[in-house]
Amino acid sequence: MRQLNGLDTSFLNMETPSQQGHVAGVVILDPSTAPEGWGYDSIRELIEERIHLLPPFRRRLVTVPFEVDQPYWIEDPDFDLDFHLRHIAVPAPGGDEQLAALVARIHERPLDRARPLWEIYVIEGLEGGRVATLTKLHHAAIDGVSGAEILTILLDPTPEGRHIEPPKRAWRPDKIPSQASLLMRSGVTAALQPAKAIRLGVDVVKAIPALKPLTTIPALLGRGGDGADVLSSPTLVAPHCILNDPITAHRRWAFGSLPLDEVKEIKDRLGVTVNDVVISISAGAVRQWLIDHDALPERSLQAMVPISIRTPDDDGELGNNVSAMIARIGTHLEDPHERIEFVHGAMTIAKEQHSATPATLLQDFAQFAPPAIAARAARWVFRHGRAGKIAPFNLVISNIPGPDFPLYLAGAQLLGHYPVSAIIDGAALNITLHSYMGDLCFGIVADRDLAPDLWTMMDYLRDELAALQE
Repeated sequence: MRQLNGLDTSFLNMETPSQQGHVAGVVILDPSTAPEGWGYDSIRELIEERIHLLPPFRRRLVTVPFEVDQPYWIEDPDFDLDFHLRHIAVPAPGGDEQLAALVARIHERPLDRARPLWEIYVIEGLEGGRVATLTKLHHAAIDGVSGAEILTILLDPTPEGRHIEPPKRAWRPDKIPSQASLLMRSGVTAALQPAKAIRLGVDVVKAIPALKPLTTIPALLGRGGDGADVLSSPTLVAPHCILNDPITAHRRWAFGSLPLDEVKEIKDRLGVTVNDVVISISAGAVRQWLIDHDALPERSLQAMVPISIRTPDDDGELGNNVSAMIARIGTHLEDPHERIEFVHGAMTIAKEQHSATPATLLQDFAQFAPPAIAARAARWVFRHGRAGKIAPFNLVISNIPGPDFPLYLAGAQLLGHYPVSAIIDGAALNITLHSYMGDLCFGIVADRDLAPDLWTMMDYLRDELAALQE
Protein backbone atom coordinates (compact mmCIF):
# COMPACT_ATOMS: atom_id res chain seq x y z
CA MET A 1 0.00 0.00 0.00
CA ARG A 2 1.12 3.52 -0.80
CA GLN A 3 -0.73 6.60 0.40
CA LEU A 4 -1.47 9.50 -1.94
CA ASN A 5 -0.19 12.88 -0.83
CA GLY A 6 -2.46 15.89 -0.58
CA LEU A 7 -1.56 17.19 -4.03
CA ASP A 8 -2.27 13.80 -5.62
CA THR A 9 -5.65 13.75 -3.88
CA SER A 10 -6.50 17.25 -5.09
CA PHE A 11 -6.57 15.93 -8.66
CA LEU A 12 -9.25 13.46 -7.56
CA ASN A 13 -11.22 16.13 -5.71
CA MET A 14 -11.30 18.44 -8.74
CA GLU A 15 -13.44 16.03 -10.74
CA THR A 16 -17.02 17.04 -11.49
CA PRO A 17 -19.48 16.08 -14.22
CA SER A 18 -17.86 18.74 -16.42
CA GLN A 19 -14.15 18.37 -15.61
CA GLN A 20 -11.84 15.40 -15.34
CA GLY A 21 -8.52 14.92 -13.57
CA HIS A 22 -6.69 12.78 -16.11
CA VAL A 23 -4.10 13.79 -18.69
CA ALA A 24 -3.20 12.04 -21.92
CA GLY A 25 -0.81 11.90 -24.81
CA VAL A 26 -1.09 10.93 -28.47
CA VAL A 27 1.86 9.19 -30.08
CA ILE A 28 1.82 9.00 -33.90
CA LEU A 29 3.79 6.09 -35.30
CA ASP A 30 5.20 4.67 -38.53
CA PRO A 31 4.48 0.91 -38.33
CA SER A 32 6.63 0.14 -41.40
CA THR A 33 9.78 0.19 -39.21
CA ALA A 34 8.60 -2.72 -37.03
CA PRO A 35 10.73 -5.76 -37.95
CA GLU A 36 7.96 -8.28 -37.28
CA GLY A 37 4.89 -6.24 -38.19
CA TRP A 38 2.82 -4.05 -35.91
CA GLY A 39 -0.68 -4.12 -34.46
CA TYR A 40 -2.82 -4.24 -31.34
CA ASP A 41 -1.21 -7.50 -30.20
CA SER A 42 2.23 -5.87 -30.38
CA ILE A 43 1.20 -3.29 -27.78
CA ARG A 44 -0.46 -5.87 -25.58
CA GLU A 45 2.63 -8.08 -25.53
CA LEU A 46 4.87 -5.09 -24.80
CA ILE A 47 2.82 -3.96 -21.80
CA GLU A 48 2.47 -7.49 -20.47
CA GLU A 49 6.25 -7.92 -20.64
CA ARG A 50 6.91 -4.64 -18.79
CA ILE A 51 3.97 -4.43 -16.40
CA HIS A 52 6.28 -5.04 -13.41
CA LEU A 53 8.00 -1.73 -14.26
CA LEU A 54 4.71 0.23 -14.41
CA PRO A 55 3.25 0.62 -10.89
CA PRO A 56 0.48 3.10 -11.93
CA PHE A 57 -0.79 0.53 -14.42
CA ARG A 58 -1.33 -2.03 -11.64
CA ARG A 59 -2.59 0.10 -8.76
CA ARG A 60 -6.17 1.00 -7.91
CA LEU A 61 -7.60 3.38 -5.33
CA VAL A 62 -8.86 2.52 -1.87
CA THR A 63 -10.61 5.32 0.00
CA VAL A 64 -10.57 5.82 3.76
CA PRO A 65 -14.00 5.81 5.51
CA PHE A 66 -15.57 9.28 5.77
CA GLU A 67 -12.54 10.67 3.88
CA VAL A 68 -10.74 11.30 7.17
CA ASP A 69 -7.40 10.68 5.46
CA GLN A 70 -5.87 10.60 1.98
CA PRO A 71 -6.68 7.50 -0.14
CA TYR A 72 -4.25 4.66 -0.79
CA TRP A 73 -2.95 2.86 -3.84
CA ILE A 74 -3.03 -0.94 -3.69
CA GLU A 75 -1.94 -3.55 -6.21
CA ASP A 76 -5.24 -4.41 -7.90
CA PRO A 77 -6.38 -7.94 -6.94
CA ASP A 78 -8.69 -7.98 -9.99
CA PHE A 79 -6.24 -6.57 -12.54
CA ASP A 80 -7.43 -7.13 -16.12
CA LEU A 81 -5.05 -5.90 -18.83
CA ASP A 82 -7.63 -6.32 -21.59
CA PHE A 83 -10.00 -3.90 -19.86
CA HIS A 84 -7.46 -1.08 -20.17
CA LEU A 85 -6.43 -1.70 -23.79
CA ARG A 86 -8.82 -0.57 -26.52
CA HIS A 87 -8.70 -0.96 -30.32
CA ILE A 88 -10.33 1.67 -32.53
CA ALA A 89 -10.02 3.40 -35.94
CA VAL A 90 -10.54 6.95 -37.17
CA PRO A 91 -13.12 7.61 -39.89
CA ALA A 92 -11.94 8.32 -43.44
CA PRO A 93 -9.95 10.14 -44.67
CA GLY A 94 -7.95 9.68 -41.45
CA GLY A 95 -6.44 13.16 -41.33
CA ASP A 96 -5.38 15.22 -38.35
CA GLU A 97 -8.86 16.67 -37.79
CA GLN A 98 -10.52 13.22 -37.74
CA LEU A 99 -7.90 12.00 -35.25
CA ALA A 100 -8.31 15.11 -33.08
CA ALA A 101 -12.10 14.77 -32.97
CA LEU A 102 -11.81 11.12 -31.87
CA VAL A 103 -9.20 11.95 -29.23
CA ALA A 104 -11.36 14.77 -27.83
CA ARG A 105 -14.35 12.43 -27.47
CA ILE A 106 -12.29 9.80 -25.67
CA HIS A 107 -10.50 12.35 -23.50
CA GLU A 108 -13.69 13.84 -22.08
CA ARG A 109 -14.82 10.49 -20.59
CA PRO A 110 -13.92 9.82 -16.94
CA LEU A 111 -11.75 6.91 -15.85
CA ASP A 112 -13.27 4.12 -13.75
CA ARG A 113 -12.10 4.61 -10.14
CA ALA A 114 -12.80 0.97 -9.31
CA ARG A 115 -9.85 0.00 -11.53
CA PRO A 116 -6.31 1.27 -12.16
CA LEU A 117 -6.67 4.76 -13.56
CA TRP A 118 -5.38 4.37 -17.11
CA GLU A 119 -6.41 3.41 -20.63
CA ILE A 120 -4.50 2.97 -23.89
CA TYR A 121 -6.24 3.17 -27.27
CA VAL A 122 -4.58 1.73 -30.37
CA ILE A 123 -5.85 3.89 -33.25
CA GLU A 124 -5.66 2.78 -36.87
CA GLY A 125 -6.90 4.24 -40.16
CA LEU A 126 -4.64 7.31 -40.32
CA GLU A 127 -3.52 8.78 -43.63
CA GLY A 128 -0.31 7.40 -45.09
CA GLY A 129 -0.53 4.10 -43.22
CA ARG A 130 0.31 5.74 -39.90
CA VAL A 131 -1.07 4.53 -36.58
CA ALA A 132 -1.41 6.19 -33.19
CA THR A 133 -1.85 5.43 -29.54
CA LEU A 134 -3.75 7.51 -27.00
CA THR A 135 -2.67 6.97 -23.40
CA LYS A 136 -4.87 8.31 -20.58
CA LEU A 137 -3.50 8.44 -17.03
CA HIS A 138 -4.96 10.12 -13.99
CA HIS A 139 -3.06 13.15 -12.70
CA ALA A 140 -3.39 11.68 -9.19
CA ALA A 141 -0.85 9.04 -10.26
CA ILE A 142 1.61 11.08 -12.35
CA ASP A 143 2.87 14.56 -13.16
CA GLY A 144 4.45 15.63 -16.45
CA VAL A 145 7.91 14.29 -15.64
CA SER A 146 6.77 10.96 -14.21
CA GLY A 147 4.43 10.58 -17.19
CA ALA A 148 7.44 11.00 -19.47
CA GLU A 149 9.28 8.38 -17.41
CA ILE A 150 6.45 5.92 -18.00
CA LEU A 151 6.76 6.58 -21.72
CA THR A 152 10.49 5.79 -21.60
CA ILE A 153 9.64 2.40 -20.10
CA LEU A 154 7.36 1.63 -23.04
CA LEU A 155 9.62 3.11 -25.75
CA ASP A 156 12.90 1.75 -27.11
CA PRO A 157 15.91 3.39 -28.81
CA THR A 158 15.90 0.85 -31.69
CA PRO A 159 13.19 -0.94 -33.69
CA GLU A 160 14.45 -4.28 -32.37
CA GLY A 161 13.64 -3.28 -28.80
CA ARG A 162 15.77 -4.01 -25.77
CA HIS A 163 16.18 -6.77 -23.27
CA ILE A 164 13.98 -6.31 -20.22
CA GLU A 165 15.12 -8.12 -17.12
CA PRO A 166 12.28 -10.26 -15.81
CA PRO A 167 11.20 -9.41 -12.28
CA LYS A 168 13.04 -11.21 -9.51
CA ARG A 169 9.60 -12.07 -8.27
CA ALA A 170 6.24 -11.56 -9.92
CA TRP A 171 4.26 -8.59 -8.68
CA ARG A 172 1.62 -9.65 -6.21
CA PRO A 173 -1.87 -8.23 -5.87
CA ASP A 174 -2.84 -6.83 -2.50
CA LYS A 175 -5.74 -7.87 -0.39
CA ILE A 176 -8.24 -5.01 -0.13
CA PRO A 177 -7.76 -3.61 3.40
CA SER A 178 -10.64 -3.51 5.83
CA GLN A 179 -12.33 -0.26 6.77
CA ALA A 180 -11.18 -0.70 10.35
CA SER A 181 -7.50 -1.06 9.37
CA LEU A 182 -7.69 2.07 7.21
CA LEU A 183 -9.14 4.06 10.12
CA MET A 184 -6.34 2.86 12.40
CA ARG A 185 -3.75 4.04 9.90
CA SER A 186 -5.49 7.40 9.76
CA GLY A 187 -5.15 7.79 13.51
CA VAL A 188 -1.36 7.66 13.22
CA THR A 189 -1.44 10.30 10.46
CA ALA A 190 -3.66 12.58 12.55
CA ALA A 191 -1.22 12.42 15.44
CA LEU A 192 1.46 13.99 13.23
CA GLN A 193 -0.70 16.94 12.10
CA PRO A 194 0.50 19.44 14.79
CA ALA A 195 4.11 18.98 13.66
CA LYS A 196 3.05 19.53 10.05
CA ALA A 197 1.22 22.70 11.02
CA ILE A 198 4.32 24.16 12.69
CA ARG A 199 6.49 23.38 9.67
CA LEU A 200 3.91 24.85 7.28
CA GLY A 201 3.69 28.06 9.34
CA VAL A 202 7.48 28.48 9.19
CA ASP A 203 7.44 27.97 5.40
CA VAL A 204 4.68 30.55 4.93
CA VAL A 205 6.65 33.14 6.89
CA LYS A 206 9.70 32.43 4.71
CA ALA A 207 7.61 32.90 1.59
CA ILE A 208 6.30 36.39 2.49
CA PRO A 209 9.29 38.25 0.95
CA ALA A 210 8.36 36.78 -2.44
CA LEU A 211 5.40 39.18 -2.56
CA LYS A 212 7.48 42.33 -2.03
CA PRO A 213 6.79 43.82 -5.53
CA LEU A 214 3.09 43.71 -4.71
CA THR A 215 3.10 46.23 -1.91
CA THR A 216 -0.49 47.41 -2.00
CA ILE A 217 -3.94 45.85 -2.15
CA PRO A 218 -4.71 47.60 -5.49
CA ALA A 219 -1.51 46.14 -6.96
CA LEU A 220 -2.47 42.68 -5.76
CA LEU A 221 -5.78 43.08 -7.55
CA GLY A 222 -4.19 44.51 -10.69
CA ARG A 223 -5.22 48.12 -10.09
CA GLY A 224 -2.88 51.12 -10.20
CA GLY A 225 0.83 50.94 -9.49
CA ASP A 226 3.75 51.81 -11.71
CA GLY A 227 7.28 50.67 -12.23
CA ALA A 228 8.48 47.70 -14.28
CA ASP A 229 8.40 45.23 -11.39
CA VAL A 230 4.78 45.94 -10.51
CA LEU A 231 3.59 46.04 -14.12
CA SER A 232 5.28 42.71 -14.88
CA SER A 233 4.34 40.97 -11.63
CA PRO A 234 1.33 38.67 -11.46
CA THR A 235 -1.70 39.76 -9.46
CA LEU A 236 -4.00 37.74 -7.24
CA VAL A 237 -6.87 38.29 -9.67
CA ALA A 238 -6.39 37.81 -13.41
CA PRO A 239 -8.44 39.94 -15.82
CA HIS A 240 -11.72 38.21 -16.55
CA CYS A 241 -12.32 36.95 -20.09
CA ILE A 242 -14.21 34.14 -21.82
CA LEU A 243 -11.46 31.69 -20.84
CA ASN A 244 -12.68 32.02 -17.25
CA ASP A 245 -16.25 30.97 -18.00
CA PRO A 246 -17.53 27.65 -16.59
CA ILE A 247 -16.74 24.71 -18.86
CA THR A 248 -18.97 21.92 -20.15
CA ALA A 249 -18.19 18.20 -20.13
CA HIS A 250 -17.05 18.27 -23.76
CA ARG A 251 -13.68 19.02 -25.33
CA ARG A 252 -11.90 20.04 -28.49
CA TRP A 253 -8.28 19.21 -29.22
CA ALA A 254 -5.92 20.53 -31.90
CA PHE A 255 -2.29 19.64 -32.42
CA GLY A 256 0.74 20.42 -34.56
CA SER A 257 4.49 20.98 -34.54
CA LEU A 258 6.90 23.91 -34.73
CA PRO A 259 10.64 23.60 -35.50
CA LEU A 260 12.73 23.74 -32.33
CA ASP A 261 15.76 25.07 -34.26
CA GLU A 262 13.84 28.22 -35.22
CA VAL A 263 12.79 28.75 -31.60
CA LYS A 264 16.39 28.32 -30.45
CA GLU A 265 17.64 30.78 -33.06
CA ILE A 266 15.25 33.44 -31.73
CA LYS A 267 16.25 32.56 -28.18
CA ASP A 268 19.95 33.05 -28.96
CA ARG A 269 19.48 36.32 -30.88
CA LEU A 270 17.30 37.94 -28.22
CA GLY A 271 19.08 36.58 -25.15
CA VAL A 272 15.97 34.89 -23.74
CA THR A 273 15.02 31.29 -22.99
CA VAL A 274 13.22 28.68 -25.07
CA ASN A 275 10.36 28.87 -22.57
CA ASP A 276 10.18 32.66 -23.03
CA VAL A 277 9.74 32.15 -26.78
CA VAL A 278 7.13 29.42 -26.24
CA ILE A 279 5.10 31.57 -23.85
CA SER A 280 5.40 34.64 -26.09
CA ILE A 281 4.15 32.91 -29.24
CA SER A 282 1.41 31.21 -27.21
CA ALA A 283 0.37 34.61 -25.85
CA GLY A 284 0.33 36.06 -29.36
CA ALA A 285 -1.84 33.20 -30.63
CA VAL A 286 -4.28 33.57 -27.72
CA ARG A 287 -4.34 37.35 -28.23
CA GLN A 288 -5.32 37.00 -31.88
CA TRP A 289 -7.93 34.36 -31.06
CA LEU A 290 -9.47 36.63 -28.42
CA ILE A 291 -9.48 39.54 -30.91
CA ASP A 292 -11.38 37.28 -33.34
CA HIS A 293 -13.99 36.84 -30.60
CA ASP A 294 -13.97 40.52 -29.57
CA ALA A 295 -12.92 39.40 -26.09
CA LEU A 296 -9.39 40.71 -25.47
CA PRO A 297 -8.99 42.32 -22.01
CA GLU A 298 -6.99 45.52 -21.64
CA ARG A 299 -4.77 43.97 -18.98
CA SER A 300 -2.39 41.13 -19.77
CA LEU A 301 -3.71 37.62 -19.25
CA GLN A 302 -1.95 35.50 -16.65
CA ALA A 303 -0.82 31.94 -17.25
CA MET A 304 -0.14 29.17 -14.80
CA VAL A 305 3.18 27.54 -15.74
CA PRO A 306 3.75 24.15 -14.07
CA ILE A 307 7.33 23.38 -13.06
CA SER A 308 8.92 20.21 -11.76
CA ILE A 309 10.48 20.30 -8.30
CA ARG A 310 12.03 16.86 -8.60
CA THR A 311 15.50 16.32 -7.20
CA PRO A 312 17.99 13.58 -8.14
CA ASP A 313 16.68 11.63 -5.15
CA ASP A 314 13.23 11.62 -6.77
CA ASP A 315 14.38 9.95 -10.00
CA GLY A 316 12.15 6.99 -10.75
CA GLU A 317 9.51 8.12 -8.26
CA LEU A 318 6.02 8.42 -9.70
CA GLY A 319 3.19 10.62 -8.46
CA ASN A 320 3.19 14.42 -8.30
CA ASN A 321 6.30 16.40 -7.52
CA VAL A 322 5.27 19.65 -9.10
CA SER A 323 4.81 23.30 -8.31
CA ALA A 324 3.68 26.22 -10.45
CA MET A 325 4.44 29.82 -11.30
CA ILE A 326 1.88 32.42 -12.34
CA ALA A 327 3.09 35.05 -14.79
CA ARG A 328 1.72 37.78 -17.03
CA ILE A 329 2.17 36.84 -20.67
CA GLY A 330 1.89 40.16 -22.53
CA THR A 331 -1.39 39.69 -24.40
CA HIS A 332 -1.94 43.45 -24.10
CA LEU A 333 1.02 44.06 -26.44
CA GLU A 334 0.59 43.91 -30.22
CA ASP A 335 4.26 43.99 -31.22
CA PRO A 336 5.87 40.49 -31.00
CA HIS A 337 9.27 41.91 -30.04
CA GLU A 338 7.84 44.04 -27.24
CA ARG A 339 5.83 41.04 -26.06
CA ILE A 340 8.81 38.68 -25.81
CA GLU A 341 10.79 41.31 -23.87
CA PHE A 342 7.80 41.69 -21.53
CA VAL A 343 7.51 37.90 -21.13
CA HIS A 344 11.22 37.58 -20.39
CA GLY A 345 10.90 40.20 -17.64
CA ALA A 346 7.71 38.70 -16.25
CA MET A 347 9.19 35.19 -16.15
CA THR A 348 12.34 36.49 -14.46
CA ILE A 349 10.19 38.05 -11.72
CA ALA A 350 8.05 34.90 -11.45
CA LYS A 351 11.16 32.74 -11.06
CA GLU A 352 12.57 35.06 -8.37
CA GLN A 353 9.29 34.95 -6.46
CA HIS A 354 9.10 31.20 -6.82
CA SER A 355 12.69 30.67 -5.70
CA ALA A 356 11.92 32.67 -2.55
CA THR A 357 9.09 30.26 -1.80
CA PRO A 358 9.79 26.78 -0.35
CA ALA A 359 9.51 24.35 -3.25
CA THR A 360 7.12 22.01 -1.45
CA LEU A 361 4.78 24.70 -0.10
CA LEU A 362 1.97 23.80 -2.53
CA GLN A 363 2.27 20.14 -1.57
CA ASP A 364 2.37 20.96 2.13
CA PHE A 365 -0.80 23.07 1.94
CA ALA A 366 -2.60 20.27 0.13
CA GLN A 367 -1.28 17.70 2.60
CA PHE A 368 -2.20 19.63 5.73
CA ALA A 369 -5.83 20.41 4.82
CA PRO A 370 -8.20 17.92 6.49
CA PRO A 371 -9.02 15.51 3.62
CA ALA A 372 -12.79 15.39 4.15
CA ILE A 373 -13.07 19.20 4.32
CA ALA A 374 -10.70 19.72 1.37
CA ALA A 375 -12.61 17.23 -0.76
CA ARG A 376 -16.02 18.73 -0.03
CA ALA A 377 -14.79 22.28 -0.48
CA ALA A 378 -13.18 21.48 -3.84
CA ARG A 379 -16.28 19.70 -5.12
CA TRP A 380 -18.57 22.52 -4.04
CA VAL A 381 -16.37 25.18 -5.65
CA PHE A 382 -16.06 23.38 -8.97
CA ARG A 383 -19.62 22.05 -9.20
CA HIS A 384 -21.14 25.44 -8.48
CA GLY A 385 -18.96 27.22 -11.04
CA ARG A 386 -17.17 29.38 -8.47
CA ALA A 387 -13.64 28.53 -9.59
CA GLY A 388 -13.66 31.00 -12.47
CA LYS A 389 -15.35 33.95 -10.75
CA ILE A 390 -12.14 35.26 -9.18
CA ALA A 391 -9.34 33.41 -10.95
CA PRO A 392 -5.59 33.97 -10.44
CA PHE A 393 -4.86 32.82 -14.02
CA ASN A 394 -6.66 32.50 -17.36
CA LEU A 395 -4.96 29.53 -18.98
CA VAL A 396 -2.20 26.97 -18.54
CA ILE A 397 0.99 26.85 -20.63
CA SER A 398 3.28 23.87 -20.01
CA ASN A 399 6.53 22.89 -21.75
CA ILE A 400 7.81 19.33 -21.18
CA PRO A 401 11.32 18.56 -22.48
CA GLY A 402 11.82 15.40 -24.48
CA PRO A 403 14.52 13.49 -26.39
CA ASP A 404 16.21 14.62 -29.60
CA PHE A 405 16.76 11.06 -30.91
CA PRO A 406 14.26 8.61 -32.47
CA LEU A 407 12.22 6.28 -30.29
CA TYR A 408 10.18 3.20 -31.13
CA LEU A 409 7.03 1.63 -29.72
CA ALA A 410 6.99 -2.12 -30.30
CA GLY A 411 9.22 -1.44 -33.32
CA ALA A 412 7.16 1.38 -34.85
CA GLN A 413 9.04 4.70 -35.05
CA LEU A 414 7.56 7.57 -33.08
CA LEU A 415 6.86 10.50 -35.44
CA GLY A 416 5.41 12.89 -32.86
CA HIS A 417 4.19 13.01 -29.27
CA TYR A 418 1.30 15.43 -28.66
CA PRO A 419 -0.01 16.15 -25.12
CA VAL A 420 -3.73 16.13 -24.30
CA SER A 421 -4.00 17.91 -20.97
CA ALA A 422 -6.82 18.97 -18.63
CA ILE A 423 -8.91 22.12 -18.39
CA ILE A 424 -10.89 23.42 -15.41
CA ASP A 425 -13.51 26.02 -14.59
CA GLY A 426 -11.61 29.28 -14.62
CA ALA A 427 -9.03 28.10 -17.16
CA ALA A 428 -10.83 26.72 -20.20
CA LEU A 429 -7.68 26.58 -22.35
CA ASN A 430 -4.54 24.50 -21.92
CA ILE A 431 -1.50 24.71 -24.22
CA THR A 432 1.00 21.94 -23.51
CA LEU A 433 3.96 20.94 -25.64
CA HIS A 434 6.52 18.16 -25.69
CA SER A 435 9.84 18.43 -27.54
CA TYR A 436 10.90 15.51 -29.70
CA MET A 437 13.40 15.06 -32.54
CA GLY A 438 13.82 18.74 -33.33
CA ASP A 439 10.12 19.61 -33.04
CA LEU A 440 7.94 21.26 -30.44
CA CYS A 441 4.79 19.11 -30.45
CA PHE A 442 1.82 21.22 -29.31
CA GLY A 443 -1.45 19.88 -27.96
CA ILE A 444 -4.18 22.49 -27.38
CA VAL A 445 -7.26 21.58 -25.30
CA ALA A 446 -10.32 23.78 -24.86
CA ASP A 447 -13.98 23.55 -23.97
CA ARG A 448 -15.96 22.37 -27.00
CA ASP A 449 -18.54 25.17 -26.89
CA LEU A 450 -15.96 27.86 -26.20
CA ALA A 451 -13.66 27.12 -29.14
CA PRO A 452 -15.33 25.73 -32.27
CA ASP A 453 -12.40 27.31 -34.18
CA LEU A 454 -9.61 25.83 -32.05
CA TRP A 455 -7.48 24.86 -35.07
CA THR A 456 -6.96 28.56 -35.86
CA MET A 457 -4.92 28.83 -32.67
CA MET A 458 -2.41 26.35 -34.09
CA ASP A 459 -2.22 28.52 -37.22
CA TYR A 460 -1.66 31.61 -35.07
CA LEU A 461 1.22 29.89 -33.25
CA ARG A 462 2.95 29.44 -36.61
CA ASP A 463 2.21 33.07 -37.53
CA GLU A 464 3.68 34.33 -34.25
CA LEU A 465 6.88 32.31 -34.72
CA ALA A 466 7.25 33.71 -38.24
CA ALA A 467 6.65 37.25 -36.96
CA LEU A 468 9.41 36.88 -34.36
CA GLN A 469 11.80 35.58 -37.02
CA GLU A 470 11.09 38.68 -39.12
